[in-house]
Amino acid sequence: MKQFTDLYFRFLKRLLTGLMMLLMVPVFLQVLSRYVDVVPRYIWTEEMARFAFIWIVLVGSSIAVREGTHFKIDLFPNISPRLSRRMDVLYIALMLIAAAVFVVGGWAFVAFGAIQHSELAGLPMVTIFIAWPLAGLSWMLFLIERLDTQFKQTDQEARDGSV
Repeated sequence: MKQFTDLYFRFLKRLLTGLMMLLMVPVFLQVLSRYVDVVPRYIWTEEMARFAFIWIVLVGSSIAVREGTHFKIDLFPNISPRLSRRMDVLYIALMLIAAAVFVVGGWAFVAFGAIQHSELAGLPMVTIFIAWPLAGLSWMLFLIERLDTQFKQTDQEARDGSV
């Protein structure tokens, strides 16, 4: 599983880099069209920038979940390591619930967008809406990997007698 998640993680990082470069094109055209009369004011550039930004946010959140840098509040900073591990498991479980909401709600969103096209660019909306369930599935994959790591550490510590 670790090899697959490592490979998928590298893919997501490359995808994020590509999306950032893709975002620069319509934004550059928008800014340039404001100051140079030679460049026409493209209406589709705003829409494409918005779509790229949606993907950037959701792919970036998947990367953050894998790295453990996603949003987390440390309510109890001075607790024992054992209790801290249990709180981490609770935190992961709550994030799994949020991921499940993204997957279930995201598929309904995809079904809604399957028959629609964007107004200006004519892009099928399913290509935008599919980002939500894919993000949820990515979160689940990385969270299950983190749970597996947590349980292996706990088992190892129990065998070593350090718990």
